[in-house]
Amino acid sequence: MKAPLILAAALASAVTACTGANDHDELKWIQLFNGKDLTDWTVKIAKHEVGENYANTFRVEDGMLKVRYDGYTDFDFQYGHIHYNTPYSAYLLRVEYRFTGEQAPGGEGWAWRNSGAMLHGQDPQTMLKDQDFPISIEGQLLGGDGTNERTTSNLCTPGTNVLMKVDGELFTPHCTNSSSKTYHGDQWVTAEFLVLADSVVHHILEGDTVLTYYKPQIGGGSVSNYDPAVKEDGKLLSSGYISLQSESHPIDFRKVELLDLEPYMQDKAKLQQVLQRLRKGAR
Repeated sequence: MKAPLILAAALASAVTACTGANDHDELKWIQLFNGKDLTDWTVKIAKHEVGENYANTFRVEDGMLKVRYDGYTDFDFQYGHIHYNTPYSAYLLRVEYRFTGEQAPGGEGWAWRNSGAMLHGQDPQTMLKDQDFPISIEGQLLGGDGTNERTTSNLCTPGTNVLMKVDGELFTPHCTNSSSKTYHGDQWVTAEFLVLADSVVHHILEGDTVLTYYKPQIGGGSVSNYDPAVKEDGKLLSSGYISLQSESHPIDFRKVELLDLEPYMQDKAKLQQVLQRLRKGAR
């Protein structure tokens, strides 16, 4: 289901300053992570069957969803994802995360303080045993090293492509940086992703829109060992599964919540009302 592209600018500004308020019930935020267990989530780790949470990689401790590698002797390219079991089309996803600890032995250099929120991903039940990443759009989460600049809430595209302009050409590089600042150390960061079916996606960090792109679709590379029947190049991604990554560096998520915008997609007036409430800080 497509949303009018003309709404893109309004949506970006509407979500600015949407953090820091009350009233969850009024806007019906869905707590994807319940703070207690992994109910409603499915794990898929490369080199393992779907549903196998190898070495207790994904766990709940201290009210947080944690990604840990104390059961690994070598990371060995065992990239993992924990998928929420309900697919969504139009939504605002909010995650609060922090990097911590040391990278797993055998993790690649680029994966240091690296994780992500996968958007419009394929059904984990369709992923093959040795597949490394779900075909999806990735909101890449990166941490700084204390010295150098390293943006977060970037875009990566395992098995996908996007447009960087509404009527632009297909954008095929695997990753592109956002305009965010660098977040060093173990501080908590709030990242939001405003996804409107197959029309537009905004990355929002600490209330500021840092990246926007259009028409997410299947195509390109940077994904291995997938079922060719699933990779329908050129197919627009109007919905899909949300997942969080394990890429060899420990990370904590203390909040994973979602505002489902699908009920408003056919009524511009209602959608604008919701956006106005977000602009005012309503949650």
